[in-house]
Amino acid sequence: MQLAELTWEATPTDPDAVLLPVGSTEQHGPHAPLGTDTLTAADVARRAAERTDGELLIAPPVPVGVAAEHRRFRGSLWVSAATFQAYVGEVVEALVAHGWDRVVIINGHGGNVPALQILTAELTRALPARVVSFTWFDAVDAEYRREMGHGGPIETAAVQAIAPELIDESQLEAAAAGGADRWGRWAGRTNLAVDTDEFTTSGAVGDPRTATAASGTDVLEAAVDELLSVIGTLGELAD
Repeated sequence: MQLAELTWEATPTDPDAVLLPVGSTEQHGPHAPLGTDTLTAADVARRAAERTDGELLIAPPVPVGVAAEHRRFRGSLWVSAATFQAYVGEVVEALVAHGWDRVVIINGHGGNVPALQILTAELTRALPARVVSFTWFDAVDAEYRREMGHGGPIETAAVQAIAPELIDESQLEAAAAGGADRWGRWAGRTNLAVDTDEFTTSGAVGDPRTATAASGTDVLEAAVDELLSVIGTLGELAD
């Protein structure tokens, strides 16, 4: 159930969990939409709600995250880690104020991960609730994680599975030609790069030409499998 589409009287009093998608608005190469991270996080939440026999409530997505590393690419938006933590934290506090004591923040952006790890621990200690951060692409098989990149084959495939009209197929060659094989500029095991434009001119990392909608569906459903397992365990802890 989408919280924003319900009346207050129709809103459930005791859902199995509340899912809060968080993402980013940032470049994903010349071929994929700025909202890729938010779109994928929200879709994982939707798929989970459709597959469960229980009751999951989906809060409105948070579309801007910790993404200053993409600032050189037009259209990218970002906030500081402190601002992101404060905003997401207060949204979670509002959810918990209704008595909802299991909140899963479904994250679609790698730059949000450190801030969310700190935030969820602090919220769980401070609130009468357990708050968990779930980064969907970290929950899939190692084979997929190795190809994750940025605007690469996995994210491109995920968007193809969700909203194929948002992928500009005519730009796939340019994305690959100006992309990087891996994230960062490395000296041994140390990444010297601060911003994305230091190692990719197209903004892409990984080759999106190999993406297919079918592989996108596979990776999203694999993430849902893991998410439903997490929600089930949360229910056991609450009993």
